[in-house]
Amino acid sequence: MKFLSDNAARVHPKVWKAMMAADAPDSPYDGDGLSQELDARFSALFGRDCAALWVATGTAANCLALSAMVEPHGAVICHREAHIEMDEGGAPGFYLHGAKLLLAGGEGAKIAPDAIAEVIDPIRDGVHQVQPHAISITQASEYGRVYRPDELAALADFARDRGLGLHMDGARFANAAAFLGGSAETTAGGVDALSFGMVKNGAMSAEAIVFFDRSMAEKVRFRRKRAGHLQSKGRYLAAQILAMLESDLWLDNALAANAAAAEIAVAAGARLLHPVEANEIFLTSTAAERLALREQGFAFYDWGDHAARLVTAWDSREDHVAALAQAIAGL
Repeated sequence: MKFLSDNAARVHPKVWKAMMAADAPDSPYDGDGLSQELDARFSALFGRDCAALWVATGTAANCLALSAMVEPHGAVICHREAHIEMDEGGAPGFYLHGAKLLLAGGEGAKIAPDAIAEVIDPIRDGVHQVQPHAISITQASEYGRVYRPDELAALADFARDRGLGLHMDGARFANAAAFLGGSAETTAGGVDALSFGMVKNGAMSAEAIVFFDRSMAEKVRFRRKRAGHLQSKGRYLAAQILAMLESDLWLDNALAANAAAAEIAVAAGARLLHPVEANEIFLTSTAAERLALREQGFAFYDWGDHAARLVTAWDSREDHVAALAQAIAGL
């Protein structure tokens, strides 16, 4: 009974079906008919003009998006727990040719304008110090917390006032949207570029970079090739993304994952370290308690010495979720 990561979830049957349907000769790279549909489909989803590119991984999506905003002598401000800082193996520095990450604090792994200002205000203007070029936020955050529309609006205003780009790491964007009522536009706020996560939510090997400034997309087309992410048979990636968008499968899957997490959260009660707003549960536990859960067949990650992280997915089985909730309640 695995609650390790939504990366371990199955590929949704509709995604497999779409990939099979794409298994016919077509133009290579992103010249195929499916890849050409992405701009229009995402523009309809967000209610505003945008351009979308596929890549194979979330790390590539984040770093390539940021590469359109950040020069090698610049910096990205992010939370100190952000994925680009903690879990991408130095990829931002590699893709951004040495650009720096400047780390801010914030409850629930979310950052606010005041925290960003605290980091960048002491920086002297001039060539002797790294200058901030962009902000990167994570929706939902590394602790499963969701930015509300007013928080996103404040960040977008701050970024514009300071002349900074605003990027959103949306590895669990769908889960955040499900929490906020289902609107992709509301969940993205006023960001310039979004890494729209698909793999954790039912796709096999495709993520989307959505640009709300088309000039950024044109830059990244070249950088995607240079980075080795322009796949020869891009129609298979496009097919996955389009299948996830069809009939709001992306949202339905996230709603299922969030509902499973909410059931476990009720059982966890006062053990919760953070409110459960998406599909991650962080709960206090001793080593003995975690061992007891594992002996009952549950797989999950330790979170330091005194906590556990459990992640639900679109395909979490109802009986497994109910068993885990019962086991936690019985600790």
